[in-house]
Amino acid sequence: MFSSRRTAATVAAAACLVLLPAAQAGVSAAQEPAQPATPAADAKGRVIYTVANTDSRARTEINRTGAQILSVRDGVATIEATPEQAERLRAAGYQLQEKQKVADALDQLNTGVAGTAADFPPDDQGFHNFDEVNAELDKTVQDHGDIAVRSSVGKSHEGRDIPMLKISDNAAQDENEPEVLFNCNQHAREHLTTEMCLRIVNRFTDGYASDPAVKEMVDNREIWVVPVTNPDGSIRDVESGQYQSWRKNTQDPNGTDTNRNWDYKWGCCGGSSDDPNAEDYRGPSAFSTPEASALGKFVDSRVIGGKQQIRAHIDWHTFSELVLWPFGHTNDQVTEGMTQQEYDRFARVGKEMAQTNGYTPQQSSELYVTDGDTTDWMWGKHKIFSFTFEMFPSSGGVDGFYPDDEVIEKETARNDAAVDILLREAGAGA
Repeated sequence: MFSSRRTAATVAAAACLVLLPAAQAGVSAAQEPAQPATPAADAKGRVIYTVANTDSRARTEINRTGAQILSVRDGVATIEATPEQAERLRAAGYQLQEKQKVADALDQLNTGVAGTAADFPPDDQGFHNFDEVNAELDKTVQDHGDIAVRSSVGKSHEGRDIPMLKISDNAAQDENEPEVLFNCNQHAREHLTTEMCLRIVNRFTDGYASDPAVKEMVDNREIWVVPVTNPDGSIRDVESGQYQSWRKNTQDPNGTDTNRNWDYKWGCCGGSSDDPNAEDYRGPSAFSTPEASALGKFVDSRVIGGKQQIRAHIDWHTFSELVLWPFGHTNDQVTEGMTQQEYDRFARVGKEMAQTNGYTPQQSSELYVTDGDTTDWMWGKHKIFSFTFEMFPSSGGVDGFYPDDEVIEKETARNDAAVDILLREAGAGA
């Protein structure tokens, strides 16, 4: 799975790593890069455990203690917990098998990989940092100005533009064509998703003149791509030249999980935390994060003549190799905002897409209950046919967020057919 950039011992240790906020506060584009963080000092006693024989109910209960589900494979959940959280889980009857202390795992992950400030470590230069993403989008517009137009969704917490590219045969015009939205890197450390969005950009621009199937889709759709939804967090994760496993945006000391901050069923159902220290902290109010609010306002703006123009959407994440559909806030299939016919369409198309990439298709809440998330909002408010994709790898600890750059081509191309299916479905009725 991983290349020689890590020794076998380091990889084995990293497989048990944890989600851990960086010590440094975020910086604006005008400030000097932060100094390298000290992960061991920030570990605060956290430990990685596995819990066998879990189901959605059990995983939801685990998350509600403040512990964090990192991955699930064959019912075995890999979790991160403080000693207090672990004690609560044991008292509730869960059997925890200790794998590794977080401080040790983080030290091993970052040993010998310090690179240039504000960039990925030297052996992972195939990933695009934020400046490189902007350069790629500029080059796309320069090379394909007839079919690509660049804009900004809005501003991040630290004042950065959240870049967006529109691709269509008459990109400068607002045509009466079904629209499709792809957004990536909402969770900061999930850098492979940015490469996914860049692949979509390059495939539908570079391939326009030579690939008839690509041309047909570009001619009959308006495609919106947001490669870095959370620029401040993405920069913070690599600004020291070492990975920090930063997940949230950079508001306040510990950030907010933008994917629990959307205003459909926000905080309704025990699927997010009101603890600012938690990785799934939902914020003090819905849309309190500038990043989620900006993307939501853009989607709202696509209601024209009383009709939502965006017909389909994917929110790209890593990892676990899943195709997820609404709702996340409830285990019910048929409920407020979801008829049986609508659910059946989600399940049919979700399974069809999963057949092309080998992911596991399921309703979002089958993993664990979430509330205030993007996909529920897209469907619940706007009836946008919305999915969450969890990309490569299928399981792991924090190492799962940091695959080698050698996998970029394979693991992004793996989703080409699924993207095409979604573009097709954007023109179909429910």
